[in-house]
Amino acid sequence: MATRQDIDIEISEVGPRDGLQSISPIMSTEDKKRWISALAAAGLPEIEVGSFVPAKVLPQLADTAEIVAHARTIPGLQVAVLVPNLRGAQAAVAAGAHKITIPLSVSETHSLKNVRRTHAQMLDEVRAIAELIADQPADQRPVFEGGLSTAFGCTLEGKVPASKVIEMAEALIKAGCSEVGLSDTTGFGTPTQVKQLTQGIWDAVGREALNGVHLHNTRGQGLANVMAALEMGLTTIDASMAGIGGCPFAPGASGNIITEDLVFLLEGMGLKTGVNFESLLAARQILRESLPESVELYGFTPDAGLPKGFEMATSQS
Repeated sequence: MATRQDIDIEISEVGPRDGLQSISPIMSTEDKKRWISALAAAGLPEIEVGSFVPAKVLPQLADTAEIVAHARTIPGLQVAVLVPNLRGAQAAVAAGAHKITIPLSVSETHSLKNVRRTHAQMLDEVRAIAELIADQPADQRPVFEGGLSTAFGCTLEGKVPASKVIEMAEALIKAGCSEVGLSDTTGFGTPTQVKQLTQGIWDAVGREALNGVHLHNTRGQGLANVMAALEMGLTTIDASMAGIGGCPFAPGASGNIITEDLVFLLEGMGLKTGVNFESLLAARQILRESLPESVELYGFTPDAGLPKGFEMATSQS
């Protein structure tokens, strides 16, 4: 696996969490472990492996603690998880996750639907989690990210004002998050929004507080929005193998950007991702074998293959 120093753009693979959470057929724990190991072997430096939510809410992710334990054995891998509240964060810390993300929906209507909490209640959870993390030994404290969900628009409320996104970013940092992430939960985003929201958040809380973006391809704008993120200087892009997933609490918000196509885009631009493409396709095969044929896998690059003579920026040795 490439070190972070060898990577120009970091791809955070969210398939095992955001991808699987919208798929009804349960992938076995052993298949998840095989898939995550293969993703890491392909060179992906960070994988969001699950979410600490009640099993009755998302039965697909009921084995997250065991999956974290497995992922922790993979040298060099940054193990990320999603948590909805303090209880989830306590489980994540106990399991040894390296990064914890709590989603704060800028649309309060979506927040009530997604986590059943108002903004004020979510910020109370953030403060409690920040205290929990501060109580851990300094060398064992996970990165604590506040995910700005529905930042580009909401299927329930419609337009989300940029001023509200910036306000929530400031609130998350003040409450104790070490960083924030921009999330196009519903696939409403445009390149102009990516640039404007990035600059607005940087102006409000500092450039070091926002490095990454989570994009969906619901309306075909995913890679266009990636280009806008790159132009701004963001260095971490979330993606899901085969484009699986979306938000089950945002109707119509299917379609994460496809890891395989993102790798092709970045490497073709001369940006090193640390990913070995042949190994990435091997990981995709494990995914295919682990889910029913009825679960559709997406990706132009896996279907077409790499162009003749294509040279990866990342060494494929």
